[in-house]
Amino acid sequence: MAPLLLSLTFLSFLLLPSPSFAASSCASETFSKNRLYTTCNDLPHLSSSLHFSYESSTGTLSLAFVSAPPSSSGWVAWAINPTGSVMIGSQALIAFKQSNGAMVVKTFNVSSYKSIQESPIAYKTSDLSAEFGSDGKIRMFAKVVVGQGASSLNQVWQVGGSVTNGVPDQHDLKSDNLASVGKLDLVKGVSTTDSSAGASSDNKRNVHGILNAVSWGILIPLGAIIARYVKVFEAADPAWFYMHVSCQLSGYAIGVAGWATGINLGKESKGITYTTHRNIGIAIFALATLQIFALFLRPNKDHKFRLFWNVYHHSVGYSVIVLGAINIFRGLTILQAGDKWRTAYIAVICGLVGLAVVLEAFTWLIVLKRRRSGQKTYSNGHASVQQPFGV
Repeated sequence: MAPLLLSLTFLSFLLLPSPSFAASSCASETFSKNRLYTTCNDLPHLSSSLHFSYESSTGTLSLAFVSAPPSSSGWVAWAINPTGSVMIGSQALIAFKQSNGAMVVKTFNVSSYKSIQESPIAYKTSDLSAEFGSDGKIRMFAKVVVGQGASSLNQVWQVGGSVTNGVPDQHDLKSDNLASVGKLDLVKGVSTTDSSAGASSDNKRNVHGILNAVSWGILIPLGAIIARYVKVFEAADPAWFYMHVSCQLSGYAIGVAGWATGINLGKESKGITYTTHRNIGIAIFALATLQIFALFLRPNKDHKFRLFWNVYHHSVGYSVIVLGAINIFRGLTILQAGDKWRTAYIAVICGLVGLAVVLEAFTWLIVLKRRRSGQKTYSNGHASVQQPFGV
């Protein structure tokens, strides 16, 4: 029980959201060419700020967007989404350094999170330029005609770490990146964001990760260890069977909850798809469900089909364990939890493997002792000792 509680503690810390970058005061910002703006807003995510002046009679928005990309070869973006409060569908201005070292601002009609192409946008733009400061920040300047009499707009801002062949690569999917959307009141000069939406999404990602790590990563392997080794002790029969089934059913129930949370996240995050992670998750769910059905179709020990059932049960069980571990590591990469938490989960796996190795050796000692004493508890050597899920 203690190792399990320690593992859960590790995983809870592992899946905590990354802290937000500290905000800076936009009022102290100065610009080249004596550029001045009537209003500035410190945006709540990605250490960004927006400076702007708005002429309602012409519908012209003069702006300066300031943010620091993750690297000197990165990019920053500010966008208007005329239809919603997400990046998909936004009309974006993206600034980055070209291969010749010169800064450039390009327009993108964003229709995908993974692959975008330079294209005209729905708004007339002019005076596009950008500067890369010694403080690591990119200052992007532009004039955008948002429409005469417009009073507010949906704004989206973002930063990314690299550019390939003149096209920005996909940005990180940390909580700050996902929450960098809001409403800009052009008349009052106020930016507002729904901070609860970003926090809710981040919490769901954490819950999804914790549920799956506990189920497929800990409970299911632990149940397999119980089935293989605890049954060796005569006093544990039939208690080992109920321990095994309870552990597996609990793992399956928690895993289903984690899988359902992942499906819900996918529906809420249109345009963001982790294809491999999703497909492995579906395979795990399908195989684990087959295991549950197999429990009700288990032949008697002396039935002629019991051998085939055992092979099926073992194969599917091992597959669930291996795929579960692989997908947990992929999930840690997606959550960008950090190397120390990846190391922590590796330590959990090593603990389970170490326990299995010790019990394997102990099992052999018991088998050899019974052979020497003439007990025939096991037939055909050690082959009849139950494998994972073989009950």
